[in-house]
Amino acid sequence: MDPTISVSKGCFVYKNGATRANRKSPAKRKNAVQASEVKSSLLGKELTSQPLYVAYTECWQQLHSHIAQLQAESNARTLEQLEMFVTGAGEGSRDILPTAALLTGINQPDHLKQFESFTRHLHARQAARVCVLQSRDCATLKAAVESMVYNLMETLPADEPDDEDDEDERERDCERKRLRRSQCTMKQLNLWYDNNFGGDGVKRRVLVVILPDFECFSASVLQDLILILSAQCARLPFVLVLGVATAITAVHSTLPCHVSSKIKLRVFQTQPAPTGLNELIDKVLLSPKYAFHLSGKALKFLTHIFLYYDFSIQGFIQGFKYCLMEHYFAGNAFALCTNYNKALGRIQQLTHDDMETIRRLSSFRPYVEQINDCKRIIAVLTDDDYLKKKLPQLLRDCLLYFMLFRSCLEFFTELVGDLPRCPLGKLRRELYVNCLNKPITLQAEYKECWQMLGFMAKDEFIAKVSKAIACTEQFLTEQILPLELGDACSAEMRTELHTLKKLLDDVELATMESHAVAIESTCHLTDARPLGDLTQVASRQELKEQLLQRSKHEKQQSLSEYARALHKVLEHIETHLVLTHLRPLQNAPPLHELFVFSDISTVRRNIIGAPRAALHTALNNPHFYMQCKCCELQDQTQLVSTMPDLSVVYKLHLECGRMINLFDWLQAFRSVLRAGDERDELESNQEQVDPQVQARFTRAVAELQFLGYIKMSKRKTDHATRLTW
Repeated sequence: MDPTISVSKGCFVYKNGATRANRKSPAKRKNAVQASEVKSSLLGKELTSQPLYVAYTECWQQLHSHIAQLQAESNARTLEQLEMFVTGAGEGSRDILPTAALLTGINQPDHLKQFESFTRHLHARQAARVCVLQSRDCATLKAAVESMVYNLMETLPADEPDDEDDEDERERDCERKRLRRSQCTMKQLNLWYDNNFGGDGVKRRVLVVILPDFECFSASVLQDLILILSAQCARLPFVLVLGVATAITAVHSTLPCHVSSKIKLRVFQTQPAPTGLNELIDKVLLSPKYAFHLSGKALKFLTHIFLYYDFSIQGFIQGFKYCLMEHYFAGNAFALCTNYNKALGRIQQLTHDDMETIRRLSSFRPYVEQINDCKRIIAVLTDDDYLKKKLPQLLRDCLLYFMLFRSCLEFFTELVGDLPRCPLGKLRRELYVNCLNKPITLQAEYKECWQMLGFMAKDEFIAKVSKAIACTEQFLTEQILPLELGDACSAEMRTELHTLKKLLDDVELATMESHAVAIESTCHLTDARPLGDLTQVASRQELKEQLLQRSKHEKQQSLSEYARALHKVLEHIETHLVLTHLRPLQNAPPLHELFVFSDISTVRRNIIGAPRAALHTALNNPHFYMQCKCCELQDQTQLVSTMPDLSVVYKLHLECGRMINLFDWLQAFRSVLRAGDERDELESNQEQVDPQVQARFTRAVAELQFLGYIKMSKRKTDHATRLTW
């Protein structure tokens, strides 16, 4: 057996004379990390060279950079205000401790990146030395002080010069090693600060102590730490930053009066998590410059995880990244999910299997069925070259569909997003989901919105539609025109908007007076009788239709000029914008599956895990995960001696009731292990149990107890209680 191969978890160290790596500047360190990531990819070259992987990496890099830029912009204002407070606090009064309470929200892991960005920014400006204290490292006051002093003195800022030679660096490293945790005291911190920042002409730096998880700290430790820092403010320019996840009342309830009187508190508010999510979806996920799209159900699933589970934007981003991976890794045919010119270049790289993948798409069959020529049908189904010639037009139709959909969604959001009670939703992502899932005109909420628009006052209706037109034109100019195929999309949308402006001018010039105008009846009867002829009605159904026709006719005759003009505007919006461009996915152009991810079952199975089912499967049938021949079972209830001890003990405990006799359990475990031995030997040694078998049984029972399946009974010392059923 190889000496470095072990069934247990271990670490094998080989001393080959390697020395400690030299420190590098952040830029050099970042380049080195990127180079190492490229060289040490877990995927083989046979996969990384495939078009699907190239398309995936290009798309994710663009999305990731856009997301990082958006998050930096959203956090910049708060961090800038916090930085001004920190730098100004060091020059202010030294009597009390300047304290900033940053209301971060309930999801703490998401906001740790904000504190990391804040720390890097302060180090880059050489304005402060920053120490981040986690609650897990500060169980006692002594541990908290030692961690604070050690981090302030030992942490190397990002602005540290890297032009020193190796000998000076080694000397400095030796000086750093002389400082032990037991020596990290406030006295040592005072001496260090005087030596580094106490001289004349040296820029005085603020000492910032950040507690990102304020609520998790022990109240006594926190109070004593604040009192110590406030007592040292006369000599050391301390600034305390508290990351508050709940509300500012948590600070007042934790700190008593004699402690709160020692701090000067200022509250800062970060962007709420739902606001950040909506901004992320509107500006990145629904941006028309990306060819990849989520279906309505997929987006709704990810947002529900965010809203009802964790409130984590980072978790939402990782879920979206998983959807992106699943989409592209379905085959090289999905590498066509990119901008139009790149997609045209990748068409010729498609193999026969890739073309068959395209033919298996659900929207490909309706495309074939609408072809009237049998020869063309045969060519599309059998000739790869012929289908490749048709792909450019099909891809263009899909890309135009999504661009027009997004443009009309911008108009529709401004039109119905602020109506009373918001029947269709007030957020763009809600309307996106409603429009993609099913025909929106068939929904009751849509009819309610249209009734509200019809009941609006003249000035209010004109202002609303004009604002929607202006927002759509601005969106076309800023978001659509710079893109490929943006000219075609913009030309088609501007034509509809120009017609809508003319109809809106008619509404503005219309009066409220009623005019009797002969309007053709919309009710179609089998025999065309006059409206007033109700004497020859043969049935109750015909009478009902006649009365309905009469009421509609009288209502249309009494409509004012303004009502008729408003009706034309709404009819144009519904016919030429909603029904034409806001179509659901089932009415989308052929091959739209290449651009839309909709496999919810896979995402649900991998993102929202089922630990109980996975544990049962692993313990009941280890072959499912281990894929070893020795554990392969013919029947799920079968017991094999080669299975892991934990699996044997687990399957035996499933056969017991609420109380499990440990001696009987041990005998059953022993019988399974010795199933292949001689029967007489087993019977002769019934009372004597092999110590090795007993040790294996004891360890397996302890592991089963650790997993939470059993617990030791207090009523009977030789029994265990089963906890699951």
